[in-house]
Amino acid sequence: MDNVTLTVGSGEFVSVVGPSGSGKSTLLLVLGGMLTPESGEVEIGGESLYAMSPSNRARVRREKVGFVFQTFNLVPYLTALANVQVPLYLRGKEPAEQIARATELLEQVGLGDRLDHKPSELSVGQQQRVALARMMANDPQIILADEPTGNLDPATGDQILGFLETLNRAGKLVLMVTHDMRAASRAGRILKLKDGRVEELNVADDS
Repeated sequence: MDNVTLTVGSGEFVSVVGPSGSGKSTLLLVLGGMLTPESGEVEIGGESLYAMSPSNRARVRREKVGFVFQTFNLVPYLTALANVQVPLYLRGKEPAEQIARATELLEQVGLGDRLDHKPSELSVGQQQRVALARMMANDPQIILADEPTGNLDPATGDQILGFLETLNRAGKLVLMVTHDMRAASRAGRILKLKDGRVEELNVADDS
């Protein structure tokens, strides 16, 4: 990162594009409290993320931020239902509440008939939908998506983007990193990251 200054408001849908190695994923990790910057600060709701203790920073991540990764990061030996229960378990929810909430979320993403399937028994698109359901478990206000359609065919990618748009319309802030300008154009703002610097693009500008 090179003197990046960025403000994203509540309820915005912003995409960040740029060539491979430009720092897109690094930016997302810094904004999400997972990679401490050498200088500068990240504020969420007026709180300085990296001025907090590690435990408080983890709490903010757990309660306010949801991550969607290109590689899904599902636990391979857990069922879809159990994968979605993980963040609810970490929040200390009762088992019955965990199961009810996880079931509801999987039904929302069209996987109500796949609750007991492990990741290896699901298609790539279905695995990404499980990851989306898990991300939504704690109802985060900020969604950070790192190449969420990168491993998907166009039709399934459109479906995932549709889910993100639905969450955005419900008031969630969505910040999506992507190399795909077609996916990026679904956002309200497009930022381009090059050589560690950020510039604003018009939606029609893919240069």
